[in-house]
Amino acid sequence: MAHTDGTVSITVNGEHKRVVAGLTLAQLATEMGLVPEKVAVERNLEVVPRSTLAQVCVEDGDDLEIVHFVGGGDHPVAGGGGGHLGAVDADTWTVAGRTFRSRLIVGTGKYKDFAQNAAALEASGAEIVTVAVRRVNVTDPNAPMLTDFIDPKRYTYLPNTAGCFDADSAIRTLRLAREAGGWDLVKLEVLGEARTLYPNMRETLKATEVLVREGFKPMVYCVDDPIAAKQLEEAGAVAIMPLGAPIGSGLGIQNQVTIRLIVEGAGVPVLVDAGVGTASDAAVAMELGCDGVLMNTAIAEAKEPVMMAAAMRAAVEAGRLAYRAGRMGRRRYADPSSPLAGLI
Repeated sequence: MAHTDGTVSITVNGEHKRVVAGLTLAQLATEMGLVPEKVAVERNLEVVPRSTLAQVCVEDGDDLEIVHFVGGGDHPVAGGGGGHLGAVDADTWTVAGRTFRSRLIVGTGKYKDFAQNAAALEASGAEIVTVAVRRVNVTDPNAPMLTDFIDPKRYTYLPNTAGCFDADSAIRTLRLAREAGGWDLVKLEVLGEARTLYPNMRETLKATEVLVREGFKPMVYCVDDPIAAKQLEEAGAVAIMPLGAPIGSGLGIQNQVTIRLIVEGAGVPVLVDAGVGTASDAAVAMELGCDGVLMNTAIAEAKEPVMMAAAMRAAVEAGRLAYRAGRMGRRRYADPSSPLAGLI
């Protein structure tokens, strides 16, 4: 019911506001300096289809969440990715029916600014970027947006659930992400606690099952456990993403044996997610037979992020080629490279 002054009281992203009664959600977004086509709206815990924003009116007591993508497309980028070698260019990989050339996925958080992020992305050759779903800045609607620098029509946005510590919040986040961008290919991570950022596998499996039933295609961050990985695959995960080391640690691949076991037992792509610190770590992940590597901090916190992005691109390509070539066997003793026959 409207107040005597013809207004209604609502809450938008945690802030209380009074607005004119009868205002539609699209009009509300416009009045706040937002573009309705670039945001997703949740009203009283229910996602409002973007196609109805111009018809749905705010009501007294409404609790609204308005979100968009921040640093944290359905088709591979034309002319991007790939690699420097023809053998790599021809070596594509497929997830959820979508084929890509670059096996490097990069994040969009921790950069100095969006311009540096975009430059590093270009140097990396990546075709997929992870993005976080966050509330829009209602106090400064003119603040730069990620989509202004990284074109979702050129790159495949992979919405993720970074910062979610239970299945319900992860599911809610991805429902909003789908409304905001229309993507069903998503990255699911449900964390156990803040110190290690290790995944909570019980909540992760629960969220995976719900998301799959709702038509999502989740690429799932998990522990380096072959049994847990197989359970996620059976639940409908389209890719398994075991950690190499704790998120943001830069410790490198600490668990080569278990990651190799996951690769050998998986019927879906396996990508190392978290722990990469430098180019050799990315090469190791690829030499284990992983389909790709996802990283953010290793590039964003390098002294020269754009240069490091180029190094990571080369390392992923080199590691993949080495895996395909098949390394020599390990020996306990020396074996001379030069033939002994005819020795003077």
